Amino acid sequence: MQDVIIIGCGVTGAACALQLSRYRLRVTVLEAGNDVAAGTTKANSAIIHAGYDPEPGTLMARLNMEGSRMAEGICAALDVPYRKNGSMVLAFCQEDRKCLRKLLDRGEKNGVTDLRLLSGEEARRLEPELSEKVEGALLAPSAAIVNPWEYALAMAETAVKNGVTLHRLCRVTAIAREDGGFIVSTTGGVFRGKYIINAAGVQAGEIHRLAGGRDFTIHPVKGEYYLLDKCEGTRVSRTIFQCPGPAGKGVLVSPTVHGNLIVGPTAEPSGSTSSTAEGLQTVRELALRSVPGIRFRENIRNFAGIRANSDRGDFILEESPAVPGFFNAAGICSPGLSAAPAIARYLTEQMAERGLPLKEKENFTATRRRIRFQELDDDERNRLIRQDSRYGRVVCRCETVTEGEILDCLRQSIPPVSINGVKRRVGAGMGRCQGGFCGPRVQEILARELGVSPEDIPLEEPGSYILIGETKEAWT
Repeated sequence: MQDVIIIGCGVTGAACALQLSRYRLRVTVLEAGNDVAAGTTKANSAIIHAGYDPEPGTLMARLNMEGSRMAEGICAALDVPYRKNGSMVLAFCQEDRKCLRKLLDRGEKNGVTDLRLLSGEEARRLEPELSEKVEGALLAPSAAIVNPWEYALAMAETAVKNGVTLHRLCRVTAIAREDGGFIVSTTGGVFRGKYIINAAGVQAGEIHRLAGGRDFTIHPVKGEYYLLDKCEGTRVSRTIFQCPGPAGKGVLVSPTVHGNLIVGPTAEPSGSTSSTAEGLQTVRELALRSVPGIRFRENIRNFAGIRANSDRGDFILEESPAVPGFFNAAGICSPGLSAAPAIARYLTEQMAERGLPLKEKENFTATRRRIRFQELDDDERNRLIRQDSRYGRVVCRCETVTEGEILDCLRQSIPPVSINGVKRRVGAGMGRCQGGFCGPRVQEILARELGVSPEDIPLEEPGSYILIGETKEAWT
């Protein structure tokens, strides 16, 4: 019998696992996919928001602020790329300037202390690539950017090192009550637990209904993006927003922690993760309004992510009224990435009030480190290669990722099982060629180290195979 079963291992589930791993508890995480951070967490804007957007008094507002403050320390302790680059919201007309004043007032009520209104000229002095049509801006120096999937992965890995058990390919199919807890049936077995945290993202409503609750509905919203090559990565230094509307925060232009430029998203009611010509055209048109010089011909990838909007309009963080012991972490749309560690702490406190014993471990592991060969100086590289020659074998030329780094990620507490799993961990395939050169080599290394055929290595989820057999007849 587990003390807590967490359903879903995106950034929210991973943060909950890390928080609970601080205590003498038996905790199991059930993930439907073959990797962590493979849903909403892997396809978003990668922004740690300053906190001026949520309505004051909401959980979004409170936990955005708390989570953003926690994120910097967590990223430092767990060696996750993080940069406090600041953000701007642009105004193009008088109505937009009214919106900026509203956001300023909202941010101050939420506790954001460093907000400042700028004129169009002041904004362009800070960001020379901004449109001449910009009449003003709201500057938020405390906003930041992060590697979102490594943030989740690092928290999940650290939780596993501290005793949490992770089961992948465990899609929940039924939840039943029993004395003292729950029986959770999955495609990977049956699990028993005293408490459940439902962190299933866009499936959170479905999971809640399996347990007997029906008091909210998730409405997936698709956002489409461009990811531009590093030659565009210095186009702006801050995250550039337009004034938000009913559909969300609008199309942004932002550097990434990897040195690229990300542009998007749209906001379309849909559960699909397919990009469309219409959606990408919308992104281009709106982004060029902010930063006219963007060279979209430097695009290296398009993708779409799904946000788990709910009919509540706020995070749903509560014990289910219909199912005692079942705690929802649902409707975690933006600023969910920013709020994740605060969400975990908030739910842990709620469960403690309902009887979950919280006795801290004396030997909690609070740090994580990984080698990034690309960032080392020559002396450090040479020393590393002398220790293990595999660090001298560059597999991904675009991102200078070595075989040694790939082998390192295969030895971690949550090793990858797919080519994209390696990509998320060490960056192989993230560069200009998007795996065109290194993909086959990564596949070969995975097959060799896992002791399987290259045909059994998927690109991403089970069944997404690259090789399906050998040609038996020669071409004539």
